[in-house]
Amino acid sequence: MNIGRTGEPRAAAEVTDPHRWWGLVVIALAQLMVVLDATIVNIALPSAQRALHMSDGSRQWVITAYTLAFGGLLLLGGRVADLVGRKRTFVIGLAGFAAASALGGAATGPGMLFGARALQGVFAALLAPSALSLLTTTFTDPRERGKAFGVYGALAGSGSAIGLIVGGVLTEYLTWRWCLYVNVPIAALAVFGAFTLLHDRPGHGDVSLDVPGALLGCGGLVAIVYGFGEAQPRGWTDPLVLTLFAAGVLLLGAFVWWQARAPSPLLPLHILRDRDRAGCFLTMTFAVIGMFGLFLFMTYYLQVVLGYSPVRTGLAFLPMTAAIVTGSTQISARLLPRVPPRRLLVPGMLLATSGLLLLTRLTVRSSYAGEILPSLLLLGLGMGLTFMPVFATATAGIAPRDSGVTSATVNSAQQVGGSIGTALLNTIATTSTAAYIAGRPHRPGVAQAGVVHGYTVAIAWAAAIMLVSALTAGFLVTAPAPEHGAPAGTAVRESVG
Repeated sequence: MNIGRTGEPRAAAEVTDPHRWWGLVVIALAQLMVVLDATIVNIALPSAQRALHMSDGSRQWVITAYTLAFGGLLLLGGRVADLVGRKRTFVIGLAGFAAASALGGAATGPGMLFGARALQGVFAALLAPSALSLLTTTFTDPRERGKAFGVYGALAGSGSAIGLIVGGVLTEYLTWRWCLYVNVPIAALAVFGAFTLLHDRPGHGDVSLDVPGALLGCGGLVAIVYGFGEAQPRGWTDPLVLTLFAAGVLLLGAFVWWQARAPSPLLPLHILRDRDRAGCFLTMTFAVIGMFGLFLFMTYYLQVVLGYSPVRTGLAFLPMTAAIVTGSTQISARLLPRVPPRRLLVPGMLLATSGLLLLTRLTVRSSYAGEILPSLLLLGLGMGLTFMPVFATATAGIAPRDSGVTSATVNSAQQVGGSIGTALLNTIATTSTAAYIAGRPHRPGVAQAGVVHGYTVAIAWAAAIMLVSALTAGFLVTAPAPEHGAPAGTAVRESVG
């Protein structure tokens, strides 16, 4: 990990800052708000659809408008944090996120809600990287930093599940609009805490914003995710779908080409040339594809197939949340200072893969305690072992001027993985369901059985992608244990392959 030398006054000041743990509470509160907003509206979506008269084809944009704007603009948000200062960007992100949430809660039509969700994603793209880079510069002692990243990793991993629980409670006992309004008091509290407790050095005035890079990168991601979404109604060989995929690949290729030539690149390619850092980015992307697939299908399975209420559905994910927190704070945070990161990442991904594989045996009559709960516990423990080492290793040993963009890349990998996972796995599930029903006409109960079959096929694909994540971590992440590796500030770079 990146630990300051004892002779550096700034590092010593940060370690002895009496408010640093309260500062962690503020940072964690903001990060939790950002992460849970990716799923808090999932359970509320049927109610919002009825209230605003959305079509079945357009309702997905309540989710993807947020994740696409968030993931697509995170790199630019990281550069803004480097330019104007992390604390200032953090406060701007909080205030804008609260305003966008209030706008979405007051939405009078689908377009207004979609726009508000996209605006939430824009301000989340400012908020998330500044939060992580503030954490990186606030905690420099290796043991304290491990504990701080354990808390942060637990929230990053469990925030999606917490969003499902909170969304269920708010939808059932208040209204779906409170799934958005709830962010306003949280953000206000975090802004007050930021002004009171957080400290930061001024921004780097020599950093410039790479707007062409942002347009190319975000455009490429939007085209690919939109292509996955359109593949289900149109088919994988439809000209529009193929055009979207081709445009996405070309735009992302142009993004990489431009980053190698831009005077101030959005994503400096030397960050990706670090073997451990690139391995962490890929591990996060593949892992979240599988995880978001689980949230999507288990939410519908519990409500539509087993008939759970919104609150009961949210509570069904609580054991997984507890497992994520336990894996992150009680296992990863204790072991990471003494073991290489991949000794946590690989077992974590294998545990998560086994949990997904168990879910491929779902039927229309599966029991929660006997079949679903063990899978959720395995997945939660595996993700808890993974998130904290990924965040800590990816941000270790980075130059201060690149800390914002590096933090943004970690969060971007998470959001892009979620966007791709939701679109890709949903298309696989609905296609498999349609094929199952078409091959068994006139059989009683075939519709519900077909839905479950589609879920299990998609979850099998999610398990395969999770296994790829384990292989990626095993082969690419070769950093030594922080306490026994290279000198401070170089632990990651010396492992470049």
